[in-house]
Amino acid sequence: MAGKEDSETFFSAATPLAFELGSLPTTVIPVDPSATDLTAPPKPVIITSPTVAGTYPVVLFFHGFYLRNYFYSDVINHVASHGYIVVAPQLCKILPPGGQVEVDDAGKVINWTSKNLKAHLPSSVNANGNYTALVGHSRGGKTAFAVALGHAATLDPSIKFSALVGIDPVAGISKCIRTDPEILTYKPESFDLDMPVAVIGTGLGPKSNMLMPPCAPAEVNHEEFYIECKATKGHFVAADYGHMDMLDDNLPGFVGFMAGCMCKNGKRKKSEMRSFVGGIVVAFLKYSIWGEKSEIRQILKDPSVSPARLDPSPELEEASGYLV
Repeated sequence: MAGKEDSETFFSAATPLAFELGSLPTTVIPVDPSATDLTAPPKPVIITSPTVAGTYPVVLFFHGFYLRNYFYSDVINHVASHGYIVVAPQLCKILPPGGQVEVDDAGKVINWTSKNLKAHLPSSVNANGNYTALVGHSRGGKTAFAVALGHAATLDPSIKFSALVGIDPVAGISKCIRTDPEILTYKPESFDLDMPVAVIGTGLGPKSNMLMPPCAPAEVNHEEFYIECKATKGHFVAADYGHMDMLDDNLPGFVGFMAGCMCKNGKRKKSEMRSFVGGIVVAFLKYSIWGEKSEIRQILKDPSVSPARLDPSPELEEASGYLV
């Protein structure tokens, strides 16, 4: 996979390293369900892992509505290159399943990672079972929240999570038309979560694209998710980008075509948005798992270090107060 030499040229010496591609080479390992392989996953997955010998935290990455897990390869590789094993399941085929079915399928994949992921990793690489994070985009962001809130009936209750990141999460078409399970309560700080949470939003997500409705409508998007989180929680909004702008370029097939035109898109480079999303995920995982506050603090103090313009100002509220 790509190395640091492929990083975009817009970075300066003051840019937090989280926004740059990490130093670890990675490999991509697709694994499909199999009736003859007892270590096979319950759903197709793409594993992106460092190849350097070591033990790394696991990140579950859930795709958005009707999208494909490989549409996120740049963002996923960015995260993995910083020392994380990223498992991205494909939770739908031709038609998306019901919301509760998707959440239960996510639980099954998480169970599989705790038992059989090792069988599919490079021989010198191990998963650190003490640290598992949930990340998801759009409906996948809502799926990640639903799993963390205990709505996956299939999930092994002994599995605990270290961090949760929603990338422009969406809970439905409107407040009146939401996907199951309906997790939004419209009460501030009502989410009963025992892990740090970051919510990434987009400024153009709530806007219509010509005749198409908004992809991240008000009252069911990142703003409401953030309001309902308790500290420790962070909020980072890329003002000039749309709901799909963190996906790879030149997406294949009909689904890829629709992903490129359905939502209001930004005018700036999508590579900057991918670096922003990957960087916020990495910086927040460093903060949540390893207690490393320097990079997230730098972003809070000087939002201009971000590849994407942040508006409103980013914030991170700890249980003891705001981190500055």
